[in-house]
Amino acid sequence: MRSPLERKTVAVLVSVLGAGCAAGPDTAQNSGSGGASSVVLPAPRREGPLSVEGALASRRSVRSYRAESLTLEELAQLLWAAQGITAEWGGRTAPSAGATYPLEVFAVVGRVEGVRPGVYQYRPEGHSLVRRRDGDLRAELARAALGQAWVREAPLVLVIAAQYERTTRRYGDRGIRYVHIEVGHVGQNIYLQAEALGLGTVAVGAFSDEEVKKVLGIEEEPLMIMPVGRPAS
Repeated sequence: MRSPLERKTVAVLVSVLGAGCAAGPDTAQNSGSGGASSVVLPAPRREGPLSVEGALASRRSVRSYRAESLTLEELAQLLWAAQGITAEWGGRTAPSAGATYPLEVFAVVGRVEGVRPGVYQYRPEGHSLVRRRDGDLRAELARAALGQAWVREAPLVLVIAAQYERTTRRYGDRGIRYVHIEVGHVGQNIYLQAEALGLGTVAVGAFSDEEVKKVLGIEEEPLMIMPVGRPAS
């Protein structure tokens, strides 16, 4: 039986999925309220040339990337793999304790076709991005990540952050563990999707939480940084 939250999500999802599926790279950028800019992403694909087994077998951490841009479609696919909605009641690609969904995914864009550099927040309900900060902030983020060069050099950096209270208000302190389990699910989804797209990524956990929050302009607690690009070798 669906919860009241799940039933409420059905109506919202029906209204937004059509818009998300119809948009393409040429119509991606739209002005939002208050001068903020949003990006309606291309619809994710549900089938690809590489099997789950193949992605598992070939997945490795990649820290060196070619100086090439990613496509808007690749960005959209990575974000969908991380937190995309896959059920009419709001279920997502990664499991979440009690469907509390405490995680937020931020895209630090340096070189993505059709998207100007900046910090964007992924909105699963509309499969879209909302710009939070302007400018190429990869170098600043790399400094916050203790100088790790791959954070600066990757064309795209995904940051997974948490609002713990979404889960802890239901499960108490035990919910903290559930949030940490969930970020592992999301990270592996990104790893496997990157592999299926011919891209590379690496999970970065060494960084200053407060400095990352300052660079991104967020209040959520950062848990993982994942630079993504085309492998150099």
